[in-house]
Amino acid sequence: MTDAAQHPAHHADQDRPQDPAATPEAGVDAEGAVSPQPLAERVENRSQRPSSDAFRAFMGADWAPSSDELPAQDASAPHAARRRAAVSARYPGERIVVPAGRLKVRSNDTDYRFRAHSAFAHLTGLGVDHEPDAVLVLEPTDPGAGDGGSDHAATLYFRPLAGRDTEQFYADARAGEFWIGPRPTLAGLAARTGLRTAGLEELESAVTKNVSADGTAVRLLREADQDMDALLAGVRAEAGVDAEAAASADAQVAEFLSELRLVKDEWEVERMRASVAATISGFEDVVRALPRAVGHARGERVVEGAFFARARLEGNDLGYDTIAASGNNATILHWIRNTGTVREGDLLLLDAGVEDDSLYTADITRTLPVSGSFTDVQRRIYQAVLDSADAAYAIVRPGIRFREIHAEAMRVLVERLADWGLLPVSAEVALSEDGQHHRRWMPHGTSHHLGLDVHDCAQAKRALYLDGVLEPGMVFTIEPGLYFKEEDLAVPEEYRGIGVRIEDDILVTEDGAENLSAALPRTPDEIEAWMARLQA
Repeated sequence: MTDAAQHPAHHADQDRPQDPAATPEAGVDAEGAVSPQPLAERVENRSQRPSSDAFRAFMGADWAPSSDELPAQDASAPHAARRRAAVSARYPGERIVVPAGRLKVRSNDTDYRFRAHSAFAHLTGLGVDHEPDAVLVLEPTDPGAGDGGSDHAATLYFRPLAGRDTEQFYADARAGEFWIGPRPTLAGLAARTGLRTAGLEELESAVTKNVSADGTAVRLLREADQDMDALLAGVRAEAGVDAEAAASADAQVAEFLSELRLVKDEWEVERMRASVAATISGFEDVVRALPRAVGHARGERVVEGAFFARARLEGNDLGYDTIAASGNNATILHWIRNTGTVREGDLLLLDAGVEDDSLYTADITRTLPVSGSFTDVQRRIYQAVLDSADAAYAIVRPGIRFREIHAEAMRVLVERLADWGLLPVSAEVALSEDGQHHRRWMPHGTSHHLGLDVHDCAQAKRALYLDGVLEPGMVFTIEPGLYFKEEDLAVPEEYRGIGVRIEDDILVTEDGAENLSAALPRTPDEIEAWMARLQA
C-alpha cells in the first residue's frame, strides 16, 4: 500500500519542550529525552512528501480540467423523493437530520471501506458512490411550499470534488482525487439525485440555526455520525432543550425511518432480484470450489473466499459476514470464523448474500453434502427442515401476521421431532408457551425483514414487525433449521454433529408470495444433481 500524508512534516525543533508533563502529547525516547513531535503527528512518520513551495506549484499545474458534463438522474431518484415526502408528512415543521456516517478506522491510519447508514441510502437513493461525512437535511417550509408540494426542502451536504489546482487534490489521502479517485461535484450529485446540494462548510449553520426550546425542533438520526451527535447535543444544551425529550424525539425518527422500509417499492425489489441472482452465482462458485476446500487445512476459508470473490465481482460487497460451516460448526448459529476443515461425508451450511451496488442485500442459506450425496440421516433431517420451510411459505399472503410464519414452521418441526422420539413431552406441550422444548434444536426466529440491512427494519415497533400484518412489497426470509451438536446427549449419536438450515428470500405479492431465490436448488435430489453438474 502506498503512503500518504495530509499535512507538511513537523519542523519545530526550536520549540522542544523542557517538561514532558507540560505537553502530554509529546513522547520520551529510550534515553529519557523528550521528543519534539506530538503523538498526533506520528501517524505521518512514514511520509516523505515534499513541502516546498516549488513542489506545491508544480503539483498544482498542468492537469487536464475535470469534465463539466452532468450525469443522468439515477433510477432511484424518484423513489427516494417519495420516501422523503413521507418523512415530511410525518414531521411537519421539524428539521430532520440524517447523516451518512463517517469513515471508520480499521488499523492506525487505514480505514474500512465506507458504507453509508441505511436510512441515508434509503432517503437519497445513493449506493456506493456517495461520500463519507455527507448529511441529508430536511428543512421545514410553509405547508406545501417544499419539494414536490411537501412541507420540507431537502439539501444534501457533502465534500465536493476539489480542483486539481488545490493542495487537497494531491495531499489529502482521505478525500483527494490523487489518492482515492474522482469524486462528485455539487452539480453532478444534484443531477443524479434531484436534491439541492451544498458543501460541508455550510452544514453546521444549516443544522443548528434557530434551535431553541420553543423554536425550530430538530430530530437527528443518532449514532450515525458522532460529530453530529456532539454538535447538536451542545447546541440543544445551550438553547435549553430538554435532553430527555430530545433523545425521545430522535429515537422516534429512527423508528419511523426503519418502519418506512417495511414495504419495498418496485425499484427496491428489482435491486434485490439482482442481489439474489449474484448470490446464486456465488453458491455455484462454492460448489465448484468444494474439491479444493476438502484438501485444505482451512477448507471453510476456501468456501468463504470463493463466495467473496463473486460478491466483489458482481456487487459492492458481502451483505454480511459469510457463514461457511462444515460438520459440527454448522450447529453454531453465527459461525463466521470459518477456520474449520471441510471433510467428505459432512454437511456444509453456507449462509451468504451479495450486497448490490445499491446496498440492497440477499440472504440465502443452503446445506450441501460435501461428498455430493446425502446420507440417509442427513436426508431425513434436511427433508424435515425443507418441509417446515415449505409449510411456512405456503401460508404467506397479505393479511396474515408476520408471527404466523414462525408458528407454522415450528408446527412441522415439532411433529418431526416427536415422530423421531426426541421430545421429552408431547408435540402439543412442546408448542405451548410453557413448553418450547423443540427450541433446543431450533433456537432462532424463522423470519426477518430483508433489504438495505440483512436484518432490515430492526428499529420498527413490535406492532408493525413481529405483530405486523403482511402487505404486498414486504420482503423477508424464511429460514427454519435443526442443529444437533456433537455434545448433545439428548439425541441419538447418528444425529450428532449435523446442522441444517434452508433460507429463502420471500416477496409478498398481491395474492400470495414469490420465492425470489427459488432458482437455487432446494430439494435433496435437486441439490445432488446440481452439484454433480457443476463439478462434472
